[in-house]
Amino acid sequence: MAENGVPRPLRVIFMGTAEWACASLRALLAAREFQVVAAVTQPDRPKGRELKAQAPPVKTMAAGAGVCVLQPESARAPAFAAELASLQPDLIVVAAYGQILPQTVLDVPKFGSVNVHASLLTKYRGEAPIAWTILNHEPETGVSIMKMAAGMDTGDILSQRATPIDPDETAATLHDRLAAIGADLLVATLPAYASGVITPRPQDHAAATYARKITKADGKLDWSLPAINLRDRVRAFTPWPGAFTNLIEAGGPKFLKIWRAHVERRQGQPGQVLQDDRAGLVVACGVDALRLEQLQLEGGRKMTAAEFLAGHHVRPGAKMT
Repeated sequence: MAENGVPRPLRVIFMGTAEWACASLRALLAAREFQVVAAVTQPDRPKGRELKAQAPPVKTMAAGAGVCVLQPESARAPAFAAELASLQPDLIVVAAYGQILPQTVLDVPKFGSVNVHASLLTKYRGEAPIAWTILNHEPETGVSIMKMAAGMDTGDILSQRATPIDPDETAATLHDRLAAIGADLLVATLPAYASGVITPRPQDHAAATYARKITKADGKLDWSLPAINLRDRVRAFTPWPGAFTNLIEAGGPKFLKIWRAHVERRQGQPGQVLQDDRAGLVVACGVDALRLEQLQLEGGRKMTAAEFLAGHHVRPGAKMT
């Protein structure tokens, strides 16, 4: 973009809420090619035991940088699109905003609206691509920058960048890596797109897969499944909702959240504790067994297996359900 022959920054409205979005906002704020004229995020919500209203991470970052912050209850309100239009944006950039945007908003900027998505589209459209990528044993994932359309992650692709998934990587570590990759790719893509260097590429909708929202119930471990599946559930659900099980003892079941586990080539009745020692609790699965290396009692702190067993003796033959 240029005015009187002098390049001017692209005027950007940033829309995001969750921590995932902060890396992209930080990159836009740091790059001279962009002027972030406003940040749109969800309203403050009550959180914690005291249910005090807390600002979303994007609001905190934007306000700290002196950027105007907008927090509409609904992005579908006609007045909201008009407010955005008054800012005369060249682009709207969306990353983990949390609301489906109407076409009236998507069409406001000169160059349209783009989204930073944590998968290699068309795979894993939807709300939880990182978790489902791990659950489905994918060897790689990546980030897609796409032009937004009215459907769920159906827009044309502007750019993509792939990265391998480490066998021991969790959703938490992959989240942070993809956020950084997405931020870097975003600032490299937008100027080329706005100048016409990039031609948007339509997605193959017939090949699309959907990553549905994860619920707390998804974290329940089913010991009849192969150990590799349960190990991947532990990875995919760290930190939320957490993989969990119940240890059946004489005094009643104990709720356990599992934070780290590895597969062992052992057999037994699914859910049966085969061994307990300083290296962990070994629990039989439908195929092979799972060694639990880090866990947490309800209301307690994370513990290594050695710490847990120092205060909770678990006899071989005990059951987990």
